[in-house]
Amino acid sequence: MDFHADVIVVGTGNAGFCAAHAAAERGARVLMLEKGPEGTIGGNTYFTAGAIRTTYQDIEDLADVIDDPDERLPYTDIDPYSPADFAADMRRVTLGRCDPTLTDAMVHGVADTVRWMRGHGVRFRLQYERQAYEMENRFRFWGGLPLATVDGGKGLVAQHLAAVERAGVRVRCDTAVDRVLRDPDGRVVGVAAGTTEFRAGAVVLAAGGFQASRMMRAQYLGPNWDLAKVRGTPHNTGDVLTAALRAGAQSAGHWSGCHAVAWDAKAPESGDLELTNRLTKQSYPLSIVVNTAGRRFLDEGAEIRNYTYAKYGAEILRQPGALAFQIFDAKTAPLLREAEYEAPGVSRFQADSIAELAEQAGIDAAGLTATVEEYNAATRPGPFNPAVKDGLGTTGLTLPKSNWAQPLDQPPYLAFAVTCGITFTFGGVKIDTSGRVIDEADEVIPGLFAAGEMAGGLFFHNYPGGSGLAAGSVFGRRAGAEAAALASTGVLTS
Repeated sequence: MDFHADVIVVGTGNAGFCAAHAAAERGARVLMLEKGPEGTIGGNTYFTAGAIRTTYQDIEDLADVIDDPDERLPYTDIDPYSPADFAADMRRVTLGRCDPTLTDAMVHGVADTVRWMRGHGVRFRLQYERQAYEMENRFRFWGGLPLATVDGGKGLVAQHLAAVERAGVRVRCDTAVDRVLRDPDGRVVGVAAGTTEFRAGAVVLAAGGFQASRMMRAQYLGPNWDLAKVRGTPHNTGDVLTAALRAGAQSAGHWSGCHAVAWDAKAPESGDLELTNRLTKQSYPLSIVVNTAGRRFLDEGAEIRNYTYAKYGAEILRQPGALAFQIFDAKTAPLLREAEYEAPGVSRFQADSIAELAEQAGIDAAGLTATVEEYNAATRPGPFNPAVKDGLGTTGLTLPKSNWAQPLDQPPYLAFAVTCGITFTFGGVKIDTSGRVIDEADEVIPGLFAAGEMAGGLFFHNYPGGSGLAAGSVFGRRAGAEAAALASTGVLTS
């Protein structure tokens, strides 16, 4: 293989592919480098549901990107979701810490980028099974997240890969990049993997965070994070991120923060391509969540799932044994996502009494019985509506359940054992809105770009669902375009 290119992209996830598309459409010769073997192309993207947060005015505004809408479309309700709405969600869930300039670029760029991706062969659909509730023969979507790629992350990777192959982009696997190469003037001229050097006019780093490294998780996230299970690729061990920092990149973002969810307690230590869609357990707003002592420790109904699921994994990790249980009864069981809660092999327990359920699941029976009795007494009558924040909260509890609080009083009762599954880390390198990497002196490192999970500054404490793919797409596209411009002319377009 020729080890020279105009643009080298390190990483084959969504951000890397978007960078490759943008560079190739500007005439650049592009080489993509993947740490894992050929079967692992796609990185963390492969393990996602393909959900991407975007902006729109109404359902018709999405019609030109939806692939083969079905008969449900005329019966679908969706509220407008503007760039201002997206930005407000970002500020709210990150406690105001998200970089305002990067956030503004993402929220105003994502809708056009989705259409640009569609032009490169990425297919989108309305994800009824994950983001909509059927109420009175109509379907209502939660704001900001109606779109997903056809066939989820697996489909997204396949569609990206087909597009780069059509464009003549080369992809080399089994290549663990560990150094960024700079010339005597400080310009980045390539990367190295062991003794092999790859030279280019510009480099885009899109190799993910450090969530698959037990050591780095313990070092940066804190005690017990080495015990978390990895939802996605085992190859995101922070090697390229470390190489960028050694090359002078400035760190940015929340290095002690991450995206982590409720994950099946029986899950393997790292992602399984065949199991990923059934290992997550995201119907918890309809449940109460308890630890092994039978005690609640979080507000299950604080917000719509898309705004809490990425932070509740950390709360589970803090519990004894890093273990928790989602408890449902016969009223809420029909609303559970079938793929996650009914699939063979999930950590599922069922009984006709709370005490028997506790015994089966290994929960302290007295503690769980007391918790359920206290919770049931705190619920109040009112209309239950899982499609919106219904305000049906508990009264008198020190730890409330703010919405969707119904008594657990109709057997059979169900318990699902969950642990912490880490998705990606929030610490990365500092970039500008063109994806250029910034050094410790707040100067651009010539020839070096970053996107995706490697770019820090957007996410702190928490994460609005689907904004990872949104950020990776927007900044991957920008980084690829700017890298191609720099490689061909030596001048940036912005």
